Amino acid sequence: KDLVPWVINQYKNGAEVASLCIGAFLLASTGLLNGKKCSTHWNSANEFRTMFPGIELVDGSIITEEHGLYSSGGANSYWNLLLYLVEKYTNRATAILAAKFFAIEIDRDSQSAFMMFNGQRGHEDEDIKKAQDFIEKNFQNKLTVDQLADRFAMGRRSFERRFKKATNNTVVEYIQRVKMEAAKRSFETSRKNINEVMYDVGYTDTKAFRTIFKKITGLTPIEYRNKYNKQAVVA
Repeated sequence: KDLVPWVINQYKNGAEVASLCIGAFLLASTGLLNGKKCSTHWNSANEFRTMFPGIELVDGSIITEEHGLYSSGGANSYWNLLLYLVEKYTNRATAILAAKFFAIEIDRDSQSAFMMFNGQRGHEDEDIKKAQDFIEKNFQNKLTVDQLADRFAMGRRSFERRFKKATNNTVVEYIQRVKMEAAKRSFETSRKNINEVMYDVGYTDTKAFRTIFKKITGLTPIEYRNKYNKQAVVA
């Protein structure tokens, strides 16, 4: 109880404040982040949005900075925040030296490659939960918004509005994320090539698949497979 007003007072007196990982919850509790951007561990993103709807949580971001308030993503991302601050308050050369000394990848700005999509279930819209179940069980097929709206007896606009409100994703975004999560698991555990995985998750357009995969993970399909599947690389 004493810590929150102390942090607020320090900030008002000119201090800059940084949160590490889920420390963003404490920083958000001060009210200082209202209307501003913030990052936290990807696995706590849904809970954070529910608790602090007035804060713009930046999905997958490693570091945010706004008006002397800093935040970092999951766990070891604090190293990247420290390097960011070293560069800001000294210079680029010093930051590079520190990165080399501590064997840290400098300029890593995304935790997207580490994120696992589990579906946003912390809501009470049962019809939307049924739609989520259907998407997750039929991701290998071509799914459209109109098809899903008809299946669950809703008008398209009403379905899209309720889906976005419940999951914080549009219907199309949710379908894409479910498909890409399945693709990630396949790249991690099998020796299938890019096209085989693409077809398995319901894509026939190679360019579209690669574009969406990189948008969600921050890596190309080949980069992701090489990073997380040593057997596939050897093969």
